[in-house]
Amino acid sequence: MESNVSRKILEVKSISKRFGGLQAVSNLSFDIAEGEILGLLGPNGAGKTTAFNLIAGFFQADEGDIRFEGKQIRGMLPYQVCSAGIARTFQLSKPFGGLSALENVMVGAFAQARSRTAAQDEAHAVLDFLGMADKADIDANDLTAFDKRKLELGRALATKPRLLLMDEVVAGATPCEAGEMVDLVKRVRDRGVTVLIVEHVMKVIMGLSDRVIVMEQGRLIANGVPSEVVRMPEVLKAYFGEAYVSGDEYASASA
Repeated sequence: MESNVSRKILEVKSISKRFGGLQAVSNLSFDIAEGEILGLLGPNGAGKTTAFNLIAGFFQADEGDIRFEGKQIRGMLPYQVCSAGIARTFQLSKPFGGLSALENVMVGAFAQARSRTAAQDEAHAVLDFLGMADKADIDANDLTAFDKRKLELGRALATKPRLLLMDEVVAGATPCEAGEMVDLVKRVRDRGVTVLIVEHVMKVIMGLSDRVIVMEQGRLIANGVPSEVVRMPEVLKAYFGEAYVSGDEYASASA
């Protein structure tokens, strides 16, 4: 897969986070190149969403550095991280009920827009990009589950991020909807937005990511090209247990 990979846009260095007796993230380090789609994999409880929350400012790392475009963002609050150029979507879509799809996207646009007119224009452009222009006036609560997920993406895009964090973008989607979301993510990258994406569906990550990293029990256990990482013994063990360590057994199990 081709990409406009150049300088490092995000550098995560030795970050850790503990909640009481639980070490959710431990000495995690990775980077993302500008223009890259980086997939973040790992079994349930691996620490993926916690890592997202540390980058986005929802949690504060106990130690380590997080640098965005060369500047330290560890310690920033979520709105400051957003203003710096990082947006995120959430695993569970929670639109603002009682507001139209357009107004929901305008909420994101106000992060950068200087007037209501500018926010409205940006929201219209984003809905058109998402193929939702005809749903601008529909109450967000009346949208389908998949359209709510796209609306979540639209609200993030309206902040005009340079880095987008996406959490479980095809959860609950039909195969057709998953394919549409994959195409949307690729188009987002083509617009110049770097993407870090958490996803459990292997086929989605394999077909979407330039590179993948894998976490287990808060630690990084793999980093590389998807087709190679997915067959690493430590990755197979993390997902499937000892019985699926061989590549042949994995291939037959996932067929």
